[in-house]
Amino acid sequence: MGYMVTQCPCGDGLYKDCCEPLHDGMRVAQTPEELMRSRYSAYALKRDNYVFATWHPRTRPTDVSCTGIEWARLRIIDTKADQVEFEASYLDDGVPGIMRERSVFVQRAGRWFYLDALSIE
Repeated sequence: MGYMVTQCPCGDGLYKDCCEPLHDGMRVAQTPEELMRSRYSAYALKRDNYVFATWHPRTRPTDVSCTGIEWARLRIIDTKADQVEFEASYLDDGVPGIMRERSVFVQRAGRWFYLDALSIE
């Protein structure tokens, strides 16, 4: 699709070697953390189709548009078998914020999907 990005928004390498192959359907995420990183990058790059395709149909909203927020940085806090806890820094109309979430993933037919988020106390 011609995204002119060098460093991957997820912070784990060059975009062409990191999340771009997942976004372009050249390969699938092998772990929940890899899927979480690729979804973060998809939000940052406004790749709505990837966010939609990697969200489990049981919990997926009808609108997953990636507009309005500028994502700035991702920090992985903890990874478990099917969960990833992270912090994502962002700007919303120029106002900085941090979103913290523990994402839950499920694997179906060899593919990982985002299922839901658990609250963090």
